[in-house]
Amino acid sequence: MSRIFSGVQPSGNLHLGNYLGAIRNFVGLQDDYECIYCAVNMHAITVWQDPEELRNNTREVAAAYIAAGVDPKRSIIFAQSTVPAHAELAWIFNCVARLGWMNRMTQFKEKAGKNRENASLGLYAYPSLMAADIMVYKATHVPVGEDQKQHLELTRDIAQKFNNDYGTETFPLVEPLIFGAATRVMSLRDGSKKMSKSDPSDYSRITFTDDRDSIAKKLRKARTDADPLPDAEEGLKDRPEAANLVGIYAALANLTRQEVLNEFAGAAFSTFKPALTDLAVEKFGPIGEEMKRLMADPGHVDAILREGAERASAIAAPVIDEVKEVVGLIRP
Repeated sequence: MSRIFSGVQPSGNLHLGNYLGAIRNFVGLQDDYECIYCAVNMHAITVWQDPEELRNNTREVAAAYIAAGVDPKRSIIFAQSTVPAHAELAWIFNCVARLGWMNRMTQFKEKAGKNRENASLGLYAYPSLMAADIMVYKATHVPVGEDQKQHLELTRDIAQKFNNDYGTETFPLVEPLIFGAATRVMSLRDGSKKMSKSDPSDYSRITFTDDRDSIAKKLRKARTDADPLPDAEEGLKDRPEAANLVGIYAALANLTRQEVLNEFAGAAFSTFKPALTDLAVEKFGPIGEEMKRLMADPGHVDAILREGAERASAIAAPVIDEVKEVVGLIRP
């Protein structure tokens, strides 16, 4: 069976965008792939994190996976830092990757901004660690959003260069799994910006920990425009807020945007918003409730993470041993 690896960064305030863009897809993949899902807490510390918050946020990612339907018996759920092979392979990949490749990574430029000289070396080398996360399990497929496609291409480049440099076929060339456009969730207050935990307005996002009343209130207050919904997707052009709400409805209902417009063409937002609210409360509300229940028992979540780390290590250990043998590193 083909193997999936993916991870979510434990940065707090997981929201509807994280669910529709990534975590929901993880659930369905369990039927067709061997799945390894990680809370990538080593990636998180590329920028400073409060230690206690980081521990709690790592548990939150695990709880979100489980609440959304990832089965910790069928899939592996663990924290990145608990499997040292990630860091070991990342260093070896640092010695394979070229500076020119890293300099082309657009996410570093975006995150470092004008303070590039003050950015951490970890932030710069982030894509190399991401490649190690995937290759230490010889994963064959990775579900990615559009913003991660460049990093996955780098993973393929590093794996291919390693194989070529050492005359081996140690690593597979991983394939992306890219899901539909409806999974790109934008701010409820500004349809031109992605839904984000860093937005100063709490009304810009629906979080995993929002109760049903909060979900309903935020959607009622979501920004719209004065025009009715069109009968075709082209009519959503230059209407970012309308396009966003239609996309959210489509994703939650497992429909295309056009199918949603077929149902609501000509409707005002006074009609569409209540329907979207009912759907969001029905689909997302129970996930938040289950996540709260799990977070109230951190010992249970930690036990799942420990078991997952043991299972992940059992896969990673022979891979890192093979890599050290190929490279010529003495093993204990």
